[in-house]
Amino acid sequence: MKQMKATKISKVLIALDYDPTAEKVAELGCSLAKSIDAEVFLLHVIVDDSYYSSLEYVPVIGPVGFSNIGMNYIKDSNELKNATQHFLDKTKEHLGDKKIKTIVKEGDFADSIIKTATELHVDVIVMGSHSRRWLEKIILGSVTEKVLSQTKIPLYIIPTKKHN
Repeated sequence: MKQMKATKISKVLIALDYDPTAEKVAELGCSLAKSIDAEVFLLHVIVDDSYYSSLEYVPVIGPVGFSNIGMNYIKDSNELKNATQHFLDKTKEHLGDKKIKTIVKEGDFADSIIKTATELHVDVIVMGSHSRRWLEKIILGSVTEKVLSQTKIPLYIIPTKKHN
């Protein structure tokens, strides 16, 4: 019987959005990475500026204690990038690991996650999976589902649905 060779997981990419559940995703992803002594990358993908200033988008950014850094007052893409970097820096600080690297990308959520993971040669992508209403899921699609169907890199998917 041929014995399977174990693959060393050395890089973990944690994709974060501005959902209140980002804290849970960051903590569990970082815990996974630390348990296997892997390098950690935090990623946030900026879509277009109008997405963040729309009335439908209500940010609660990251870990409790630094939520809502004024996304409604962002005037241009440079301010948005700075706010996003601040979010990632605060998340890194919350996780207590100065070795964590942060990355801000622009573009389609799923495409940017896959491209970044491929460029960095990560071994695992960590993402949260938000529960959406069925109609939203059909119309908007799911970033997690798109990444899952388009990458060969293993995913660690953290369910973030709130249970009542």
